[in-house]
Amino acid sequence: MRGVLPEFVVTLNVTLMLTTVPDEDTAAKLSKAVLEARLAACVTRLGAVHSEYHWQGVIESGDEIQLLFKTGLARAAELEQFIQTQHPYETPEILSWQVTASHAYGQWVHAETQRPIHV
Repeated sequence: MRGVLPEFVVTLNVTLMLTTVPDEDTAAKLSKAVLEARLAACVTRLGAVHSEYHWQGVIESGDEIQLLFKTGLARAAELEQFIQTQHPYETPEILSWQVTASHAYGQWVHAETQRPIHV
């Protein structure tokens, strides 16, 4: 029967990680480096945002670019560390959370973030 869902759908967990960077150039460089290292299967540039925040006792504001990384559970800690070391901010925003992905998408994310095997 078409349109009937099976009794259950197998899903996989994926980690989403969000950061903001100061400009498009930084967004492009960070995205490319993360993808080349296979630390994420996909980076979505969510676009320009305006942030207001407390920093060193003063309320600051600025325009930023938001990036959303999709990675496998096994690479999440490495991705966080990579962002931390490559980010131009002293204290970068790095937020992460686990989500349930469709089986096909979850498989793709996990396959694309596998460590390369050197032979």
